[in-house]
Amino acid sequence: MVGQRDPNSLLRDAISAAGCTYEALARDVRHVAAENGEMLQTNKSAVSHWVNGSRAPSGQVGQYLAEVLTRRAGRTITRTEIGLHAGEAEEPAEADPVLAVTDLGRADVERRRFLAIAAFTTAGVAMPLSHDHEATARMLRARTGTSLVGAEDVDVVRQITTAFSAADERLGGGHGLTTVCAYLADTAAPMLRGRFPSEILRRAAFGAVAELAYLAEWKHHDLDQEGAAQRYYQVGYQLACEADPQGHAAWMMRALAHQALSLKQPHHCVDLVEGALRLGLGHVDGQTEALLHITHARAYAATEESASAARALLAAEDALLRDDGPQPSYSRVSGPAAGTVASHTARTLTDLADHIGTEQQHRDALTRWDPVKYKRVHALTHADLGDSLAAQVRADEAVAAWTQALSLMEGMTSDRTRKAISSIRSTLAVYQHRRVPGVADLARRAREALA
Repeated sequence: MVGQRDPNSLLRDAISAAGCTYEALARDVRHVAAENGEMLQTNKSAVSHWVNGSRAPSGQVGQYLAEVLTRRAGRTITRTEIGLHAGEAEEPAEADPVLAVTDLGRADVERRRFLAIAAFTTAGVAMPLSHDHEATARMLRARTGTSLVGAEDVDVVRQITTAFSAADERLGGGHGLTTVCAYLADTAAPMLRGRFPSEILRRAAFGAVAELAYLAEWKHHDLDQEGAAQRYYQVGYQLACEADPQGHAAWMMRALAHQALSLKQPHHCVDLVEGALRLGLGHVDGQTEALLHITHARAYAATEESASAARALLAAEDALLRDDGPQPSYSRVSGPAAGTVASHTARTLTDLADHIGTEQQHRDALTRWDPVKYKRVHALTHADLGDSLAAQVRADEAVAAWTQALSLMEGMTSDRTRKAISSIRSTLAVYQHRRVPGVADLARRAREALA
């Protein structure tokens, strides 16, 4: 942070708490940098400059410094905690996914400005394509944690993720967001600093935290906070790489592409999903593979490559027929694969202007999802079904579908449902002019829902 004038008291106190000299700290910074392929000449004079505020660590040195203090303290210490941030509007740039997810979770709880104003970027979609997992893995494995992590610790993280995922589907992304993020930052992520009795359990722990990060992302996405959502997706991908660099990593690549497609930003999505398929094929079950293929189809349709989209749709259908489970928890979170494939086939056909096919797929999707467990899915699907019926000039049926959607949306804290309601208002105005039965009451309910 060039131009810092005041002494960095946070860094001074952290060094004092760690009980090390400036010379020892400089030596450890050089060591961590070397682990990551960077040769530094950091000395005790440099540390003194950092503390008195005349200079600040440049490049990745701040990350290495936080890592050194984390190892010495035996707990997670982020760059923010040692004063290496320009202010509330600056986004942390942690290379370490454990530190990054800790910072994100705390930023959510503390409502820090950088996360509130974070913007979705198309460049961020391509992050997995250039990510150096080996460098990250070296950093993560260099640690020697003090607390022993057991299978029960990992199971509890999964149980909490399952419980809040179920609540999210029924009540929307705004329900329990702060609680999820606090648990992620204060309990789940720090667990990854511990010692594990086996490599299997270590991978399971990283996988469990990656799934919890995915839930935090999904909640932000449902609240239309896409910049924050993308940050969670990226760090979730990095954690997934440590858990399972084939299947789980492929799933998180698919997640990044899915978000971009939802925002009608298809840049990099074809490359990203093709990368996911290269990683995942041969390492995932048929249900999970079908979900990769259907995202591939959506990416092709969004880029107007209809022939390729059709081939990907067929590949998804073929993969669904394979009975070679079990399906991993990270892909089960999206609900029954057949329902998701039907729903995303409908979206693919929408982009291809096949409204009859879209209607059929939405109706199929409704039969695949439990209406109680997946209330929000049913609400959004009914809204999309109404759109496809309106496109076929079937006004009465469209009004009936939208009426059902509004009934299901009651009580939800979800910007996606609000967007669905907003999107139909112009059509409702036309229908009111034509005196379509039931539309006046529907228009009133839509206004009330958005008020």
